[in-house]
Amino acid sequence: MNNTIRQPTGGQGASPSPAGAALSVVLAGGGTAGHVEPAMAVADALSALDPDVRITALGTARGLEMRLVPERGYHLELITPVPLPRKPTGDLARLPPRVWRAVRETRAVLDVVHADVVIGFGGYVALPAYLAARGIPGVRRRVPVLIHEANARAGIANRVGARTADRILSAVPGSGLRRAEVVGVPVRAAITSLDRAAVRAEARRHFGFADDARVLLVFGGSQGAVSLNRAVSAAAADLAAAGVAVLHAHGPKNTLELRTPDPGDPPYVAVPYLDRMDLAYSAADLAICRSGAMTVAEVSAVGLPAIYVPLPIGNGEQRLNALPVVHAGGGMLVADAELTPDLVAREVAGLLTDPPRLAAMTSAAALVGHRDAALQVAEAALDIARRARDRGQAARGRR
Repeated sequence: MNNTIRQPTGGQGASPSPAGAALSVVLAGGGTAGHVEPAMAVADALSALDPDVRITALGTARGLEMRLVPERGYHLELITPVPLPRKPTGDLARLPPRVWRAVRETRAVLDVVHADVVIGFGGYVALPAYLAARGIPGVRRRVPVLIHEANARAGIANRVGARTADRILSAVPGSGLRRAEVVGVPVRAAITSLDRAAVRAEARRHFGFADDARVLLVFGGSQGAVSLNRAVSAAAADLAAAGVAVLHAHGPKNTLELRTPDPGDPPYVAVPYLDRMDLAYSAADLAICRSGAMTVAEVSAVGLPAIYVPLPIGNGEQRLNALPVVHAGGGMLVADAELTPDLVAREVAGLLTDPPRLAAMTSAAALVGHRDAALQVAEAALDIARRARDRGQAARGRR
């Protein structure tokens, strides 16, 4: 059952877990899929390492965690959302009361669940969690904090939390967080354990492709990407002429204008959404996609070569996310404004008709991918929690 905390509470802060109780871990990563999915991957890894561990996810009523956390079978506590404005606006003046309300609510959660460690992934709920975990000598017990930064450029919440965090992990070097250890992005086990070659025949039958087809996978995140949709659909005739089949997830709110295929053309399979990304990755030889942290992590973890097209807004982190894979030879980087139908046809046909080059990119992508990131984050969190509990019990024994 999911509980919602709506009223500010005082309390005495997070009390220690009773002796012999299972470890209690609080995950702070709500808002977008880029925050929630790594948190859920770590939750799964925690449960695998310690079946008795108690996991609580923090979230808000407006985030994807409202659906994703219960679907994965974990307990969700809701707090006041704290969106951090990037520019001086009226929201900035209203921010302090909103933050402190969320902090009070989070302190109540930490107290109720007897939190042993907080794992923060950035986003709306992370900042209140970091502030709530801070101790006050003689008044409030401090809860240890582990931070994971998925993006190549750390956000505000994680930059604040990193100042007092016990340990900091990151997806790539150069995130801007001092003391960060590079482990990659936590990815769900269904992806990290995927053997694309072993599943390929099944995957191609699932989507209606021939066993020997050359398949391009196109996706722009859960909502699709209009610029990718336009460029690839407009290149359909050239791709078909080159013998390239297409699996295209265009987004539930988008549509594609596709030509009527000629007899004998390879299939162009257009779907609003892909709920079996494991099969999509296995069916494909090459992907065209955005380069959000989660996308890059999954695509490289399964060893799929990709043409990355960073989202052309924000602070440029999507381009930075893709650079390690591109520099390793496992992908290409194309600016959104440069993604034309001609470029799609030329690059895709060139890659899919050059088996040695494609094989080299596949190997490079697999080498740069991190399949054990979730496990590393989970192990670090349990280690921090056990050490903190041991110190607390030793201190109480000296009294």
